[in-house]
Amino acid sequence: MTVAARLPLDLDPPVRQLRALLLGVDDRELTAPTPCPGWSVATLLDHLMRLAEAFAEAARKGADASGDGPPPAPSAAHLSPHWRSRLPVLLEELATAWKAPSAWLGEARAGGITMPARTMGTVAVNELVMHGWDLARATGQDFAADPRVLTTLIDFLAAGPPDGTPGFLGPRVPIDPDEDPLPRALALAGRDPSWRPPRTRDVPSAHLRREHPPAARSA
Repeated sequence: MTVAARLPLDLDPPVRQLRALLLGVDDRELTAPTPCPGWSVATLLDHLMRLAEAFAEAARKGADASGDGPPPAPSAAHLSPHWRSRLPVLLEELATAWKAPSAWLGEARAGGITMPARTMGTVAVNELVMHGWDLARATGQDFAADPRVLTTLIDFLAAGPPDGTPGFLGPRVPIDPDEDPLPRALALAGRDPSWRPPRTRDVPSAHLRREHPPAARSA
């Protein structure tokens, strides 16, 4: 049995998914809306960079990068111009940090909050899965999550308050309990599984091509 199999959760699957999604982001899509209210794709990418660093430090039991208070709000203006090369590295470092059994023991601190390390690791996985879906939906890409990860996230999210947690989860969205695991997890996290970006002339053409590929021409 591998070390990853003995740990509560494996961050490799959601990290691999996110790294693949990053390759499909067109520069023209950076201003496109996402399922996160008020966030553009660039804002979401800035958030992913910050959370990757913060949760990696939490796994290492290092100093909280955000200090004693909550982290600064994500901002498209603060997105590193080197995000294409830097973010994949940060995500890989995040997954590696949580491979250590010690990461899941005791307490961990991130975003100005201290909690049991097992809970912190689960929160990190939830962030990766939910924001992976956000990025995929905003940029017209396919998304799939590991069923074993979704089972854990559904149990974790179902145990939280129905009205959500400010700064982390929105109020739950009503959904058929017989729905597939991914829509159920999204709804528990306060997301509308049916969300689609608005189809206006302002939506980047690269996105429109993925959502509606041109019909093949007849010979």
